[in-house]
Amino acid sequence: MNELAADALRARALAKTEGAGLVRAPRRLRGKLKGRGGRGDRSPLGTWFWDIDRMLLLLTLLLIAIGLLAVAAASPATARRYSGEHHQLAPLYYFWRQLMWVGVSLPVLIGVSMLPLKAARRFALGGAAFFGMLLVLAPLIGVEVNGARRWIGVGVAQFQPSEFLKPLFAVSMAWLLSLKARDEELPTVLITGAATAAVMFLLMLQPDFGQTVIFGLIWVALLTIAGTPTRVLAGIGASIPVGLAAAYLFYGNARARIDAFLFPGAEGEGAADHFQTNAAHATLTAGGWTGTGPGSGRVKFGLPEAHTDYIFSVIGEEFGILACSVIAIVFLAIVVRVFVKLLDEQDEFRLLAAAGLATQFGAQALVSMAVNTGLAPSKGMTLPFISYGGSSMIALSIGMGLLLAFTRRNPFLTRSPYVGPYGGGLGIGGAGA
Repeated sequence: MNELAADALRARALAKTEGAGLVRAPRRLRGKLKGRGGRGDRSPLGTWFWDIDRMLLLLTLLLIAIGLLAVAAASPATARRYSGEHHQLAPLYYFWRQLMWVGVSLPVLIGVSMLPLKAARRFALGGAAFFGMLLVLAPLIGVEVNGARRWIGVGVAQFQPSEFLKPLFAVSMAWLLSLKARDEELPTVLITGAATAAVMFLLMLQPDFGQTVIFGLIWVALLTIAGTPTRVLAGIGASIPVGLAAAYLFYGNARARIDAFLFPGAEGEGAADHFQTNAAHATLTAGGWTGTGPGSGRVKFGLPEAHTDYIFSVIGEEFGILACSVIAIVFLAIVVRVFVKLLDEQDEFRLLAAAGLATQFGAQALVSMAVNTGLAPSKGMTLPFISYGGSSMIALSIGMGLLLAFTRRNPFLTRSPYVGPYGGGLGIGGAGA
């Protein structure tokens, strides 16, 4: 009996020990998970989520979703145009390809947006140097598409160096202009002006008049925000009409596009551009205010490049002018959101880099919509995150990722009375280390 009682006591003790272990295991797990997903989460992903501008990210994801719908609407028209007797493309061929590119681009966007400030700056400077060299090679070894050598590569690996260079150029020029704060004697206007002129010259060799305008706008916007003296800005403004006149006289591509825009009845090289803008306007207005409905558009089948340059017109036909207005408001909201966020930015480089990226993004959207509505000459400009294109989607994701990286901030640093204006120490009696 004593042995039986001892065995019973040992069994009870073992059961209690095992039960306590089972209770402690969930508690340890809860301890590890405690704070994950909350503001106290200091993991890399948690820090990124709470420091990122989530509204800006949400608006970007909204544009990408709208873009997938728009490409699905435009895909049948483009598939029919590029199908032949022995080669038939499926109606949603471009939609499925765009879905694949979105799957590639989203991790790029998130990854770039997680970069620290210094890493993002180095990434942009190195990338600008790399794609700048490719831009030099484009007129020499580039693939000719529609009379222009803008593409490098073969097959699915083709890409436009200028698409990738745009956001990286904006950040690089912002960095150069921010150096003025360290050395007042540094001729930043001349340095950035020479770099911009070189890029614009290379783009005109391709030729690519639309991208040339965008790069020029980025530079002028950055000079203005950087506080460049008024006399310098006035001189640059006075040189713009001279440059346009020179482009018209000595640059055939620009002359053809301007003639087609100003003189619609003119024959010759610009007649094709005039046909495109007329077809875009007819498609845009065919759906009225509310559109014909998804997949019900018919005018889009006569529209060239319906899935890229003129996708805004396809949206107008199938989803209506109201949908086009909503898209324009989303683009405006992104740009305004960035500039409002920069009003209290203390870091010169962050301010200029984010402003340059927002300018590039907004200017590209504005030019694309202006071409589709007939307010600007045909320029071959895609609508950011909405037009079809793999290299365009990845390049835009890099640009938006950089913009999110430069606008990241810890909201509690500016609210605490113990942290100085630069987040480096006590706000009482001086800055910390």
